[in-house]
Amino acid sequence: MHPMLNIAVRAARSAGDLILRHADQIGTLRINQKSKNDFASEVDRKAEQEIIRIIQSAYPGHAIVAEESGVHRGDEEFVWIIDPLDGTTNFLHGFPQYAVSIALKQKGKIEVAAVYEPLRDELFTASRGGGAMLNNRRIRVTKQNSLRGALIGTGFPFKHQQHLDAYLDMFRVLCIDSAGIRRGGAAALDLAYLAAGRLDGFWEIGLQEWDMAAGVLLVKEAGGVVTDFSFDDQYLTSGNIIAGSPKMHQIIYQSIEPHITDNLKS
Repeated sequence: MHPMLNIAVRAARSAGDLILRHADQIGTLRINQKSKNDFASEVDRKAEQEIIRIIQSAYPGHAIVAEESGVHRGDEEFVWIIDPLDGTTNFLHGFPQYAVSIALKQKGKIEVAAVYEPLRDELFTASRGGGAMLNNRRIRVTKQNSLRGALIGTGFPFKHQQHLDAYLDMFRVLCIDSAGIRRGGAAALDLAYLAAGRLDGFWEIGLQEWDMAAGVLLVKEAGGVVTDFSFDDQYLTSGNIIAGSPKMHQIIYQSIEPHITDNLKS
């Protein structure tokens, strides 16, 4: 295993264990609202601290971008991107769909990724050029070549409701022709499931870098394509993403393109 991926895996598993230990104590947790529809608990913060501790023990000079504590300065050649608990709202409601997401960028390119779903003990990993794995088994995106029969993942733009009309138009056109649309509430897992062939495609508006960095590498290393709404590679900064096999990505893009407003292309 890539040595830096080994650290990501160790950190993800340790954070996942911490999250599970608190899963039956949800009623006693301290919770704060960061913004409308955006919550964090003490578990998010403790899991993030554990991840940072493990990374800094191995690579004390590396920079870190973490959802809860922000930017930790360091060598900008190496930047760890951390979402300690993707799907916090699910976790706080006892809804079993959440994960730890860790990625490492080197010179601006995502090199390693780990998404760990502690409830099912499922570990999704990837290293650039080395393929994507689920619990040490190689995974690939599906060969689905039409919307008919396709299962598509998404997330509602609840933090960016100015885009809701455009999103609903996209939702409508894909819902009519596909086998169904699933909204799990944890983008890191949605992308991991896409890489593993559990979903055929995915799109979302307004994600943060830590929501998708690890998942993007998983999809790419599983044979998929990822772009923003301008058919470019600026998804980590725009927050807008389309992902799938080469064919399914093209189908989703062509389906939603008439409903992509100008401010979603920037």
